[in-house]
Amino acid sequence: MKSMLLLIAFPVILLGMIWVFLAIVNYFSTGYYDQAGYFVNQLDADSVNWTFSKVVPFVIGGVAIWFAIAYFNNTKMIQKAVGAQPLMRRENPRVYNIVENLCMACGMDMPKVNVVDDPQLNAFASGIDKNSYTVTVTTGLLDRLNDEELAGVIGHELTHIRNRDTRLLITSIIFVGIISTVLTLVVRMIYNRMWFGGFGSSNRNERNNGLSTMAIMIIGAICAGIAYLFVMLTRFAISRKREYMADAGGAELCGNPLALASALRKISNNPGLGDVEREDIAQMYIIHPKQMAHGLMEFVSGLFATHPSTEERIRILEQF
Repeated sequence: MKSMLLLIAFPVILLGMIWVFLAIVNYFSTGYYDQAGYFVNQLDADSVNWTFSKVVPFVIGGVAIWFAIAYFNNTKMIQKAVGAQPLMRRENPRVYNIVENLCMACGMDMPKVNVVDDPQLNAFASGIDKNSYTVTVTTGLLDRLNDEELAGVIGHELTHIRNRDTRLLITSIIFVGIISTVLTLVVRMIYNRMWFGGFGSSNRNERNNGLSTMAIMIIGAICAGIAYLFVMLTRFAISRKREYMADAGGAELCGNPLALASALRKISNNPGLGDVEREDIAQMYIIHPKQMAHGLMEFVSGLFATHPSTEERIRILEQF
């Protein structure tokens, strides 16, 4: 229920920031002159609501199309981005049998198994239904972990699928991506306006129009930035606790919490996935590589981390 409420927060934040943007623009664009001749800004709420009602259908339609394309094609997009290849039983019976045995133990359909040829250690789950659920592992992970440790990691990823975490994460990633793209476009428009036409006109009216347009774009950038901050915080609220739940589920499935703790310790020494620098994919890893920083950077990254501290996860597993 809490996760569903958090998911509802994404479109609410998006629509709320659009209303705030329209209200701010309206406030600085309308008003009256007082008796002293000074212009007094005034918010025309009816006008804002009317404009909002006209804009919202286009926003909802655009977001819905974007969301549908990203949601139903995410598995193929992720597979292509990381260079994953399907793994069959005959190619690696060890891994295939571990996944199959764990699925039988918890009574779930067996997901697809993909492997990435990469010396770094990582694994993640993806997909939105039983036809697309996938567990992806790296060759580095397969080489470095023993069977019990590998079973703990795969159990962790299977728990994500059982708890429908992959659906939640993909949904949150899409909404974050939408607002991030809007923010990027607005910032680029401001940059282009400043350097290629914002202040270079010799005509006074054109210059005033340019400044007015610039002010609107700056307001848009601020609103998009605030919306981005809120959706990021909402995403963190979804993902952190679910990592602990997946650890608990993985420990229960493999029957050895210490094996999963040992696997996390090994993975933390070399997490990541080759040259894949996409943050939306890194959020799905069992350990986020950028959250292995130390000192001041560890504190800063911890404030905006999608994963809880690896040391804390290991400590809890060792207390089972």
